[in-house]
Amino acid sequence: VSGAGVKPVVHEKYGGGPIELPGLPGDPIRPEDNPDLAGFVGADIITSDGTTLLGADDKAGIAAIMTLIELYRENPELEHPRIRVGFTPDEEVGNGTKYFDVKKFAADVAYTVDGSGMGEVEDETFCADTAIVTITGIDVHPGYAKGKMVNAVRLAASFIDSMPRTNLPETTEGREDYLHPYQVSGNVSEAKITILVRSFTEEGLASMEKILQDIREKLLKEEPRAKIDIEIKESYRNMKYVLDKHPQVVQYAEEAVRRAGLEPVRKAIRGGTDGARLSFEGLPTPNLSAGGYNFHSPKEWLAVPALVKSVEVLRELMSIWVERGM
Repeated sequence: VSGAGVKPVVHEKYGGGPIELPGLPGDPIRPEDNPDLAGFVGADIITSDGTTLLGADDKAGIAAIMTLIELYRENPELEHPRIRVGFTPDEEVGNGTKYFDVKKFAADVAYTVDGSGMGEVEDETFCADTAIVTITGIDVHPGYAKGKMVNAVRLAASFIDSMPRTNLPETTEGREDYLHPYQVSGNVSEAKITILVRSFTEEGLASMEKILQDIREKLLKEEPRAKIDIEIKESYRNMKYVLDKHPQVVQYAEEAVRRAGLEPVRKAIRGGTDGARLSFEGLPTPNLSAGGYNFHSPKEWLAVPALVKSVEVLRELMSIWVERGM
């Protein structure tokens, strides 16, 4: 779904029930699929028209940060620590920090504002690798292929079908690991499968990757004329490994949430965030709520009070760092 040409719709004083989208007739945002809506009856809800993303992920975070900066500019008497602000493109495709200069940014700690529900403080991500499986077969004329052809496409299908059903994105939740084959290409001579490997621990990651190696060995026993290579590329690691060494960074965020009148919800992200890579580059960076819901969907929505609370949390967080001597 594209994020270009967004036509935002403000549903004033949401009265409960389904939220109709002009571009998705008969397919509204339903409360039964969005239980958080119940907490915003009477509030303004912003959506797209249903033909595009809204882009609250992460325009909401940008809005919260810039509102905070505007607050300080208009009220110079308000104390705050030294603040550095940065915006990164391409976070959704894993390149958000590719050219981010941590040393030049010159911060001691950081917070991304890229989360969802109010009061969330995210201090864990997956450990993430990408496995690229390359299968080499033998191509001959199909009319004379008996006993000669080794079809890489069929072996790729067998490889994918051999992955345990209990470790797929569509069958896992919470802290469960998964393997996600999301790209397949090729022909009889060569086929490639790109697989996301996810776990909250490095040990779990190794376990998932062993499953892939076991499948490889099984298929090679069945068809020894084939060649199967598995390349593992590291994507990022669980930022909790770093944040646990700097507990005050998360503790202050939770205190800020309480001061803003909310109960903090510490969560693990079943995905990644720029904070994971930044943390391992020496900049401890948990993730805070920006108030949007249903990211990456044409049914994405943003509750205005949730965005306001995001700004309040940031303001309280800055005050806490001042109080603690930063």
